[in-house]
Amino acid sequence: MDALTLLEQDHQKVKKIMGELEKTTERGVKTREELFNRLVQELTVHEQIEEQIFYPAVKERADSKKLEELVAESYEEHHFVDVVKAEIERTPFEAEEWGAKFKVMMENIEHHAFEEEEGEMFPKVRRAFSKDELEDLGTRMAELKEQLTQGAPTEAATE
Repeated sequence: MDALTLLEQDHQKVKKIMGELEKTTERGVKTREELFNRLVQELTVHEQIEEQIFYPAVKERADSKKLEELVAESYEEHHFVDVVKAEIERTPFEAEEWGAKFKVMMENIEHHAFEEEEGEMFPKVRRAFSKDELEDLGTRMAELKEQLTQGAPTEAATE
């Protein structure tokens, strides 16, 4: 599987979990907690494969200042989501503000995925890499993803 397809599939999985999580209420603490933990696991692995393999490869191959800026922006979007995620983790699941904080995090994740897929990054990456190179990058990312999910709870690893 090529790198961009792998990332798009990750984005879809994360969006699905967020959609389920968005429907929870303060009364659904157990469901909210389980879904949030799954989401955090998915985001953590996704972030690591992008930051350890994808972004460095794209930055190295960048043939324009714009692509370099897109990579830098993506790192910052990850950082911002991590900050909001940490804030959410300190907020009780039954707290009224938990949902509002989650919504801010979700909107930022959706923006990040949209910008990569529908914005300029993925089209520029498709032009900068050959099909074989994208396949190789995808294989490396899938291997790292597998290693990272080995230590994860079974439910998260099989989703």
